[in-house]
Amino acid sequence: MKTALTHKTFASLLMALSFSTTTLATEGDKAIEVADVGFATPESVEYDAAGDIYLVTNINGGSLAVDGNGFISKLAPDGKVIELKWIDGANNGVTLNAPKGAAIVGDNLWVTDIDQVHVFALSDGQQKKSIKIEGSTFLNGITPGAGDYVYVTDSGLSEGMAPSGSDAIYKVWASGKYEVIVKDKGMGRPNGIWDDNGRLVVVTFGSGKMFAIDRSGRQIALPTPPHDGLDGLVKLADGRFLISSWGGSAIYALDKDDNFTTLADSLDAPADLGVDTKRQRVLIPLFKQNKVVILPF
Repeated sequence: MKTALTHKTFASLLMALSFSTTTLATEGDKAIEVADVGFATPESVEYDAAGDIYLVTNINGGSLAVDGNGFISKLAPDGKVIELKWIDGANNGVTLNAPKGAAIVGDNLWVTDIDQVHVFALSDGQQKKSIKIEGSTFLNGITPGAGDYVYVTDSGLSEGMAPSGSDAIYKVWASGKYEVIVKDKGMGRPNGIWDDNGRLVVVTFGSGKMFAIDRSGRQIALPTPPHDGLDGLVKLADGRFLISSWGGSAIYALDKDDNFTTLADSLDAPADLGVDTKRQRVLIPLFKQNKVVILPF
């Protein structure tokens, strides 16, 4: 029987950790909080299973700022920073402004960035391609497809986080080709997305809804999470979906019977989630705190 981590449980886990600038735990089933290491608005954590490392995207400024200073960090599973700026938008030959969602397809790391999707080589971080999505304003969530492509969401936001009306979901190929899956300004600011065997599951930041898009393009309502401000979305091997919520400051789990439980709470602005499939952990960037929290599930 799996027990959800409630506020009390999560708080006790963090209290068990020391309060050094970087709080670490051993490779057991303990919470790990990585703080004061140089993260700058971390938005996503992606597990690279082949390299057994965590990759953290850092906006490092405004979410819509074309400032060339976004970066991606390499983090070890024990919480130690391997390389803070493994990929750095300030370097020549790199375009990276405000990186958000990240996904791994084969030997490539895909990253959303305002109105572009970047492709980097996992082996050395070299940038292979930048794909501009015309008409997009806030590319955000991303999930691998069943081939050499990804699906990405446009959360439809503009300066000042005002609605831009560009809410959409795109399918993007490594060749640079892309197509619109759905574009609807009433979608509710789509954010996290998951390719569930050809069915796309989406959570929204604005309306706090969860829905699916079937292969015919039909939208199907799914159970509504307890709170809104939905950001990250991943699916576990046991069939549960994990959803991060800014409104609830929590991670919710949706099981196969459509029941929600709270995996963890008291998390300030939990963003795009990752899953360490080797150690059974959920990887949580805290957008406003410049921290990454690693929790066993």
